[in-house]
Amino acid sequence: MDSFEFNKIAGAVIGALGLTLGLNLASDAIFSHAEPSKPGYELPGAPEAGAKTEGAPEAKAEPLPVLLAAADPAKGEADTKVCQACHNFEKGAGVKVGPPLYGVVGRPKGSVAGFEYSEAMKAKGGNWTYEDLNSFITSPKTYVAGTKMAYGGEANAHKRADIIDYLHTLSDNPEALPK
Repeated sequence: MDSFEFNKIAGAVIGALGLTLGLNLASDAIFSHAEPSKPGYELPGAPEAGAKTEGAPEAKAEPLPVLLAAADPAKGEADTKVCQACHNFEKGAGVKVGPPLYGVVGRPKGSVAGFEYSEAMKAKGGNWTYEDLNSFITSPKTYVAGTKMAYGGEANAHKRADIIDYLHTLSDNPEALPK
């Protein structure tokens, strides 16, 4: 190979690198973005213990029976759209990523055949009561340490009440709401 051939190859490589560098600088100038202060995405979930919600004065927590008396199952059904990715809500529907939730109120915990519950959920025992569902939906990982459920929880008590009221309707014989 003579020097002229070598110069053509070296010039092509250097030109390609220069073009790449120039396009990178131009695209950074056109499509600039602010660097995040913390990498990753914020996921919705329950606030940490002791955390105060911004701008809201500390209100006295309403008891669950009061919240359920004012709850709207239609709103609860809309609020369960997130849950429908992992759970079935129809009678006789099979297991998805999570167990089906039809008839969950009053059902023994960890009892759906065909679903592999965590050892912590199996050990919890008892039936799902309204208070248990409220605690679980607030923060699944706090209620059952070691649960497989990845959902972070619902901090809004009124939304939780709507969801629980909707779950209450998903039964052949719905249990009476607490008074």
